[in-house]
Amino acid sequence: MGHPPEKMKRKQYESELRKLQGELCKLQEWVKHKGLRVIVVFEGRDAAGKGGTIRAITERVSPRVFRVAALPAPTDREKSQLFMQRYMAHFPAAGEVVVFDRSWYNRAGVEHVMGFCTPEEHQRFLDRCPEIEQYIVDGGIQLIKFWLEVSDQEQKRRFHARIDDPLRQWKLSPMDLPSRERWYEYSRARDMMLEASDTDHAPWHILRSDDKRRARLNCIAQLLKLIPYEKVPRDKIKLPKRSEEHAYDDAATLANRTFVPEVY
Repeated sequence: MGHPPEKMKRKQYESELRKLQGELCKLQEWVKHKGLRVIVVFEGRDAAGKGGTIRAITERVSPRVFRVAALPAPTDREKSQLFMQRYMAHFPAAGEVVVFDRSWYNRAGVEHVMGFCTPEEHQRFLDRCPEIEQYIVDGGIQLIKFWLEVSDQEQKRRFHARIDDPLRQWKLSPMDLPSRERWYEYSRARDMMLEASDTDHAPWHILRSDDKRRARLNCIAQLLKLIPYEKVPRDKIKLPKRSEEHAYDDAATLANRTFVPEVY
């Protein structure tokens, strides 16, 4: 196996990202035009780069079309529901792409490794998940699943960066340090999850994420490939002139209001 490529330089990354984000805008119009329903699931170890990848996808498109679902820990009421119930409440309507920043696969990962579910609940999930996803796909929703694979050394480096940098310390969750300690338990959980749920109707797409910039670009390129789209024709836009019919000195009416100090 050869050496990994050099990490991508910022200038090249930003140039390529802009092109891909332009294509995402075209995809967005196609999704609305055709009334498509799409789910994109992001899973991976802690510090694998899920959040940054999702931001790269969503920062130039409408949040009304590309909705991000990042569910907190379940409430007592939600714990009493069917396991998939709280996730289904966020599924897309026509003309929407829902991006899950972690998903029902919590049961296959953190819940299993940290003992938040029983071994029987974990096995039941692995047995039933492909059937549920078949139901989702048969209902007309396109289901795309990404697993971000980060190496041992890179995860370690990212955790140290979070610990040492005050601007990143908010990223350290109560689950981060135990997840570092339980690397191999998470590896086994990942293997079991892939074995059970990497199916023809909802396959997993493994994304190498040691180089965050390359990972984001590769992910967007694959997403665009997985959802066939065409450019939707649009009428030429012309900015109308301001009407003077009800003109008044609208700026003067703000003179005695409280403005934010201009310190920069």
